[in-house]
Amino acid sequence: MASKPPDCAMAELAAPCSCHAGGGIDVHAHVVPEHFPAYLGSRVPAHWPSMAAAHACHRHVMIDGGIYRTVSDRCWDVGKRIADLKQMGVTLQAVSPMPELLSYWLDPRDAHQLLRYINEQIADMVSRADGVLIGLGAVPLQDIDLAIAELEHAVARLGFVGVEIGSNVNGVPIGDPRFDPFFEACEALGAAVFVHAVRPTGMDRLVGPAALQQVLAYPSDVGLAAASVLTAGLLDRHPALRIAFSHGGGTLASLLPRLERARQVFPALRDSLHTSPAEQARKLFFDTLVFDAATLRHLTGLFGASQLMVGTDHPFNFQDSTPLASLDDAGFDADTLALLRHRNAERFLGLAQRTFP
Repeated sequence: MASKPPDCAMAELAAPCSCHAGGGIDVHAHVVPEHFPAYLGSRVPAHWPSMAAAHACHRHVMIDGGIYRTVSDRCWDVGKRIADLKQMGVTLQAVSPMPELLSYWLDPRDAHQLLRYINEQIADMVSRADGVLIGLGAVPLQDIDLAIAELEHAVARLGFVGVEIGSNVNGVPIGDPRFDPFFEACEALGAAVFVHAVRPTGMDRLVGPAALQQVLAYPSDVGLAAASVLTAGLLDRHPALRIAFSHGGGTLASLLPRLERARQVFPALRDSLHTSPAEQARKLFFDTLVFDAATLRHLTGLFGASQLMVGTDHPFNFQDSTPLASLDDAGFDADTLALLRHRNAERFLGLAQRTFP
C-alpha cells in the first residue's frame, strides 16, 4: 500500500501552535525504525520488512519485495517529531509501531524477534525525547505465552505504559476468549491497550485506490473489534482493563444502538449480554481522530466526555495536524476540553500524577 508523501519542504511546515493551557496528550501516533535488522536465522521469513532509499528525508518500507508505504524521517527522527509536536500543541505523545509491523502473520518466534527490536527502538526514542514521548509496545499476539512475555519485558524493563494491538489477529477478533490470559496480564500490570486496525476485513468490497483501506476498511474493522469486546463481556471479566480504540471507535457508534435493541429482541443476545452494551461502551476509551466536529460531539455524548482522548496518526499523511483546534471547533466547554486534551489520556495511560504546564 504505497502512498506518495509530501515533499520535504512541505513536510517541514506545521500548523501554528494552539497554545492551550495544559497542552495535549496524543495517544495515537506511530513509529517506523530507520532500519530493520536482517533476520539472524538460516532464512529470511516471508513478510519480513526492510527499508529502501526513497527521495530526500523519506524511505520505503518494503514487504515481500514491494513498497508497502513510503514514510518520512519523522517516523524515527526524534528532533523533528518534537518540533512538530510543539507546533501542534502536544506536550506528550504515546508512540506505537506502524500497525503492519505487528506481524501477526509471521511465525511467532520470528515475530517476537522483530517486535523485540522494534520495542527497543521505541525505548531508545523515548530516552532521547526529554519526557515528550512515552512508549506503547508491540507483542506477538498469535502466541499468547510469547505475547505475555514481551508485554512484561516492555512494561517492566523498557518502562512502557502499555501496548498497541491489532483489531484482529489473523482474522480472529480480539474479543475472542482465547486472548483472555493476555488481557488478564495487561490488567495485572496496569498496562494500557490501544487497538488499531490491521489487515481489515471487507477489502474485497472496496472500489477505488488502495488508500481506501485506511479510509474505509480501518474504521469498519475497529468497530467490529470494539463490538467483539462488548459481546464477549471482556470488561465484565477484567473490569480494571484500560482499553482504547482508534479512529473514534470506527463504526461502533452506529452499531451500538443496534446491539442495545437486539438485546431486547433476541433471547440469545439477552442471555449472553449480561451487561448493557451501552453501559460497557462507556468504560472503553476512544481517540478523537474522526475529522468532523459533529461526529466528535456525537461520540462524546454517546460514550461520555470522560472517554475520548486526542489522537493524530502523526506523522503519517492521513493525520490531524491541528488536534486541539479540532476540539475547539466542536464547541466544547472548558471542562470538557480539559478532559479531551489531556485528563482522559492521563487516566488511560496511567499518568494521573503527571503535571502538565
